[in-house]
Amino acid sequence: MLVLKFGGTSVGSIENMMHVKDIINNGQKKVVVLSAMSGTTNALVKISEYIEAGDVDEALIVINALRNNYNKTITSLITNTEIYQTVFDYVNLVFTTLETLVHKQYDVLLYNEIVAQGELLSTFIFSRYLQQENINAALLPALDFMRIDKTNEPDNYYIQQNLNRVIAATPDAEIYITQGFICRDAEGAISNLQRGGSDYTATIIGAVVKAEEVQIWTDIDGFHNNDPRFVENTKAISNLSFDESAELAYFGAKILHPQTVMPVRALDIPVRLKNTMSPASYGTLITNEVHGEGIKAIAAKDNITAIKIKSARMLLAHGFLKKVFEIFERYETSIDMITTSEIAVSLTIDDTTHLNAIVEELERFALVEVDDFMSIVCLVGNAIIFHPDTPNLFQILQDVSVRMISYGGSNNNISLLINTSDKLETLKKLQRYVFENDGVLA
Repeated sequence: MLVLKFGGTSVGSIENMMHVKDIINNGQKKVVVLSAMSGTTNALVKISEYIEAGDVDEALIVINALRNNYNKTITSLITNTEIYQTVFDYVNLVFTTLETLVHKQYDVLLYNEIVAQGELLSTFIFSRYLQQENINAALLPALDFMRIDKTNEPDNYYIQQNLNRVIAATPDAEIYITQGFICRDAEGAISNLQRGGSDYTATIIGAVVKAEEVQIWTDIDGFHNNDPRFVENTKAISNLSFDESAELAYFGAKILHPQTVMPVRALDIPVRLKNTMSPASYGTLITNEVHGEGIKAIAAKDNITAIKIKSARMLLAHGFLKKVFEIFERYETSIDMITTSEIAVSLTIDDTTHLNAIVEELERFALVEVDDFMSIVCLVGNAIIFHPDTPNLFQILQDVSVRMISYGGSNNNISLLINTSDKLETLKKLQRYVFENDGVLA
């Protein structure tokens, strides 16, 4: 069995839905995981923000606009009268429900219920479209089997038992359609796997069904060796290891959710990244195998905040770093990079939700400096820290103010902390040096 996940752009228009239908309708048994149609989740988040602000009228305006868009979509996509009525009734039930939710007290549970509607809409519409096209498909509600535990990690035993149960209930189906991203929490309330979580859903399912391959379909033909939004002449990477792909995903490559590879790597289930608009392209295949040496790709992660903690009196004292880390742990704030000197510790975070409280606690025993508008540029490749030409990399960065360097923490990753204003030029310089002009590091 295969598991195929299609992102919001892949199901974001009638034409794209038809592309997806053609891709999956090949006679092979599979699970298809869908995101919300592009733009939907952003609209639902906006609705929840208006509810939180107490602006019911603005929330209703967004709901009405989104309802009109969906009604236009189903009118063009669904031509069978009976099926159209079923889809129309469901879509309008969803939006009627949203209209009732705007009058409720805002909390996290309400937010989760609102943003879940995007995936519920896309999967219901698409599954009925397949029914219209006489394709043997069944809709598997993710809320019937996908659950996280009290630590917000996938409840693997629960998922395995219940996914196998719902699949067994429709054994003759050729294609199973389900929602990405959404799940239930340990108490049974609607929750989610956070932004980009549909990728994660796909590999969790892939691990349970022991899939032959998990495919992530999006609007680009795999991992590129640099960010194509900012750099010209980037190329798709044909093969990556799980370690390399995880580094790239965490440090800014938008095509893959950072946790995606975790459920399948131990089972040696390949993950392939494919382009919905160019299904014949090879894409990027991610496995446990290592292919080649040198730098394979460059990624950048924005919205980074750097924190310098200085304490000449305490830095070398036993327990100082433990004291620092306990503060970040208490506020559930992850650290990306860290360097130390005799009198200071510098580290970076990408979640500033609790920054003021963290700084307040740190200032009780140290001087603290905070810099924002920073970016991490990450260079990834197999064992690149051992590559004899890697030191030459820093020659081209003489005109760039590098705040921190992480070198040696991972054999496959070199990370540079720079000002976000320098990011574009840094990516271009690295592209020319590493991948063009007979670059020696690729």
